[in-house]
Parts: sequence; structure tokens; C-alpha cells
Amino acid sequence: MDKAVRGLLRRTGSKRMILKATRLLAAIVFAGWLMIWIVRPTKTYQNQWSPQLLSETDSTYFGRQGTNILIYTFPILFISVLGCIYLHLVQRTDNSQSGSSTHRLAAWKRPVVVNWPLGIVSGIELTFCVMFLLLLIWFYTMYLVVYFSNSHHSHSEDTGEKLQLWQTRLDGAGIRLALLGDLCCAFLFFPVIRGSSLLPLVGLTSESSIRYHVWLGHITLAVFSAHGVCYIVFWAATNKIDEMLKWDNTGIANVPGEMAILAGLIMWATTFPRIRRKMFELFFYTHQLYIAFLFFYMLHVGVSHFCVILPGVYLFMVDRYLRFLQSRAKPLSVVFINVPGVSSLQWHPFTVSSSSRLEPELLSVIIKKEGSWTQKLCRTLSSPVPQERLDVSVEGPYGPVSKNFLRYDSLILVSGGSGITPFISIIRELIYRRTTLNRPTPAVLLICAFKTSADLTMLDLLLPVSGNISDLSGLDLRIEAFVTREKSATDDAQNNIQTIWFKPLPSDVPIAPVLGPNGWLWLAAIVSSSFVAFLVLISILQRCYIYPIDHNTNKVFSYSSRSVLNVLFICICIMAAASAAVLWNKRENSKQEKQIQNIDAPTPTTSPGSRFYNADRELESVPQDSLVKATKVHFGGRPPLKKMLLEFDGSNVGVMASGPRGMRHEVATICSSGLADNLHFESISFSW
Repeated sequence: MDKAVRGLLRRTGSKRMILKATRLLAAIVFAGWLMIWIVRPTKTYQNQWSPQLLSETDSTYFGRQGTNILIYTFPILFISVLGCIYLHLVQRTDNSQSGSSTHRLAAWKRPVVVNWPLGIVSGIELTFCVMFLLLLIWFYTMYLVVYFSNSHHSHSEDTGEKLQLWQTRLDGAGIRLALLGDLCCAFLFFPVIRGSSLLPLVGLTSESSIRYHVWLGHITLAVFSAHGVCYIVFWAATNKIDEMLKWDNTGIANVPGEMAILAGLIMWATTFPRIRRKMFELFFYTHQLYIAFLFFYMLHVGVSHFCVILPGVYLFMVDRYLRFLQSRAKPLSVVFINVPGVSSLQWHPFTVSSSSRLEPELLSVIIKKEGSWTQKLCRTLSSPVPQERLDVSVEGPYGPVSKNFLRYDSLILVSGGSGITPFISIIRELIYRRTTLNRPTPAVLLICAFKTSADLTMLDLLLPVSGNISDLSGLDLRIEAFVTREKSATDDAQNNIQTIWFKPLPSDVPIAPVLGPNGWLWLAAIVSSSFVAFLVLISILQRCYIYPIDHNTNKVFSYSSRSVLNVLFICICIMAAASAAVLWNKRENSKQEKQIQNIDAPTPTTSPGSRFYNADRELESVPQDSLVKATKVHFGGRPPLKKMLLEFDGSNVGVMASGPRGMRHEVATICSSGLADNLHFESISFSW
């Protein structure tokens, strides 16, 4: 027995050493990639390193495109593949002790900014944001310093024509703004790659990082717009406004650049919160102009220069192709749902309220009737004509890489209205760990606010549909429910929940990981094999077709033609590699997959509603006695969050908030005030 234990410890120690080495290697490669961006605007890089790199990598197989692929594209794709291997090893390693390092960073994870437009930002996030802004300032300032130090002569960089000094400097400043936009674009797509290993590698999710994409998008479009304005002023001042209509065969093509900026401006105009919330469909459809923006941007600068931002775009394309087939089964997950009967194009995110381990055959979401899409869905479900079937497509779930809430001794979950949804999955996960695994679970205080007493029926959803009504009794759970717009329970408080059953078809497919349990390894194989195939194709194109025409001068063969061919090769390689992986795994999964039976649908039923007593303001739900005992209802006011949080006993308390922005900011402010060192705010976004 001792030998077996020692062997297990050695194997566990070896795995952890491999994990640390993998992360260290990824960090070193990323630091090298980042260092290239830092030194790129310096005189040493421009005058010495860059010419040497070009001369050593300018081969007959890749041309100058190979230099940028080697420096800018390959490192990030290498980190992505390395991250997939790391996450695969993590799945097979016991990480129960991983929380210790997290506690050492607790102070850095506290919110330090709780304000518009940044929202809730932790110390670690603020540090990285400041570092990135400093990088942007350094990058542009150094470029200008180097250029202005050499611009005592007054000649245009492009034509060499004699100009006034301010015109020369405007020309140079405009070009450097475009290079600054490249730097922003290089990071722009990382936060929205839902299936990539890059974000999980550093403990982030696409949902929690979406705001970084928003910030980067604003900066990127502002910089590129300033670049366009500079050149419009420059052309007007030099009587060359006709330059706006030029599409050169080689070099910079102005017309596609203007089309890219136009697509970006239309997309940008609909991203501001007021427009996005009130006219979501307009935002959704105009945001698809990112395809036009990227395509015309590539035609504007040429594919060789486009390789500077290619890694993020490449991984995003892989993710987009696999997105409708990927699946993750975790609490706090988000799924994207498409109902063709409502809209064939729109996909809307919803938080999963079920637990995949407690209810393996069930995935549930809660949809609030708010907005045109949900109202139309409600009318479809409430139709007086009974429906036998509702076609639904599901993408996801996407979720956190770890269950961080399990590392705390106690949990305080603060919700407003439908913001209770993500906490339902947490409580169901705790039920599973307590009843099935018989493991200790954190004590939970659920503070929930509702507008009317009828909304209290949402608490019924805390109990699993298939679970035992006593499942909650094993948890240390206390629920403080606040009804803000009523002084007491009303006579019409009863609000029955109706269950509508639809008959499945034998062709219906269960939600399962298409790439199987080894999904990360398959993703690594898809990224690496498709990229290698792409390199092979462009090397054949360059050596056999392009090189005989222009001999690496970049002055003969059309930039636009080369760009279109590269995009075509990328799409072919990604589709071939991903399709092969998906088909292989589908064939393997089909051997073990249970066939869905064409069962008769049960008669639609309604679950018992909730009734309330004014006297003791206690929730009564029959027969859900465990839920009744855990719940206390308060009428006529909002929850006194500061008092409840600061008076909560516990040495290590995790605090989560979901709901209106004001509530989330109030909770974050309390946790970061320093009045209670035991409160640790979990900055997890529940709003995509």
C-alpha cells in the first residue's frame, strides 16, 4: 500500500512539474512575441534588426510574408497548441490544491475601480490595462520620435515629393497611427475566441473578457479613423484628393482602406450601450460587418502585412467553424440558443441553470420575456394551437475553466430579478457534491431581490426537476428574498409555472462534446495541422507561381490576388482539418450514443405555485419543505447589502453578484472598501 501511495505521489508530482514547465514555456514565448512589439518602433529594430530578419527569411517559398509569419503568427499559434496540451493534462490531474496560490493573489483580485465606463475592475486587471496603455503610448511615441528625428527633410514617404514640414509630419503621423491600429488589432480577437486555449491558460473566459474586446474595439476604430482623417487632410492640403479613388496593384490600396473604415464606423456606431440594448437586432446584424472590415483591411495593406494580426484572426476562424459543435458541461456556463421559428440568424446567450452532473440528461435555461426576440418566442410557446415540436439549436455550453466558488468556506450570492439564474446552477452543483459525492460544501447565503411576489416562484427552480425534494436539506443554505415593490403578499401572487413537453424525433442529436473527452488535444491537432497545410499551400503558390513573376520584389504580382488566394487557402485548410476531426469523433461517439426514442409526450402540467402569508412573511411551498425552511421573505424594500455583507461571519467568504449594474457595483464597492478582509469578490461576468 505504501508503494502504491508513493507511486501515486510521484506521478502526481511529475504531472505538476510538466504543467509548470508547459506554462513557463508558454510565458517565455509570449514574452518574446510581446518584446517584438515593444522594440519594433525603435531605431535599432528599424535600421538593423528588421533588414537582417528580412534578408535571412526572404525565401523563394514564402517571400516577405514568411518573415511576419515567423515573428508574429507562429508564436501565438504555438502558445495556443501548447495551451491545449496543458489544459488536457489539467483535466487528468487533481488540482484540489490549486487554490493556495489564488489566496496569495486575493488582494490583487479585489475590485479597485467600480465606475462607468470601466465597470468592476480588479487590481490585476487594472495593472494589465495600464501596462497595455503604456505599451500603446510607447509604441506610437517612439515611432514619432524616430521619424521626426529624420524628417528635417520635407519629402513624402511614398513619393519623395517636396512638401512643407507640417505636411511631411502629418503624412508620417498618419502612417504610424495605422501601425498603432495593427497593435490593437493583434489583441482584438483574443477575448472573443470562445473555444481557444489562450484565455483558459491564464484563468479567463471569453464571457468575463468580453469587455476587453469592447475596449480594444473602441480604441482600434478610433485609431484607424484618426489615420483616415489624417490622410484626407493630407491629400486635401497637397491637392491630391483624387488619391482616395486609387486602388494600386501593389503597395497600399486606398479604396479598400476607405471601405474597411466605413464598415468599421457603421459597426462602431451600433456598439454603444444605449443603441445596443434598445436595438439589439441592429447591433447584431451590423456587427457582422467585421468580415468586410477584415477583408478590405487585408486588401488595403496586403497579406504580408496582414500576417501581423493573423494569429488572432486565424484562431477566431477555427473557433467559428467549430463553434456550433463544441460543448462544455460546467456550472456558470453560457449557451447560445437559436430558434429557427423565431429567427434563423439570431443566436442569444443564456446562463445554464441546470447542473450537468446532477441532471446529466437535462440542460435548462431561464428566458425572461424582454425584447422582440423573447417576446416572439413567448408568443410561439403560448400559442393556443398546440405544437408537437419546437426546433432549437444550441451552441455551447461555454463556461469557466474551474469551479472557483468551491475554494471558499462560505458563499454570498447576491442577485436581482433574473440574475438569480447562474446561482441556480451553483446550488445544484453543491447539491450534487453533498448528496452524491458526500463532500463538504460551502455555507451559502442567497440574497435575492424581486419586483413582485409573483417573481418568487423563481425560487422553485433551485430544486432540480428530477431531484428529491429533500436535496436542499443537506446544504447549509439560507435564502433572504426581498420583494421591492409590494408592502405585503398580494392575492394574485400565485404564479403557476407551466411545463410544455415536445415530442423528440429519432434524428435529434444530444448536446455532447463533438471532439470527445480529448477535445483539447483534437483542437491542438486542428490548429497545428491546418496551419502546416496552409504553409505548404502558400509555399507551393509562392515558389511555382508568384516567384517566377516578381522574384520577391513585391512590385509585380497583385497584392489583392495574393490576399484572396491566402484567404482561400486558410479557409480550405481550417475546414478540412476541423471537418476531419469532427467526423472522426462523431463516428466514435455514435458507437456509444444512446438512440433517442420517439416517446409520447406527457400531458402538459403545471407545477404548484407559491403562496405567501402576510403575518410572518414566510414563503410557503408545498411540498417543498426544505426550501420553505431555508427562505425568509421581506416586503417593501431593497436588501441592506452593506449591513448584511459586513455582518456575515466567516473567515474566507466568496461574494458573487448578478443582476442590475447598480447592484453589482454596490457589492463590489463593499468588498473593496477594506471594511471586511474576509470578503473576496469574484469578478465573474454573467452578462454577455
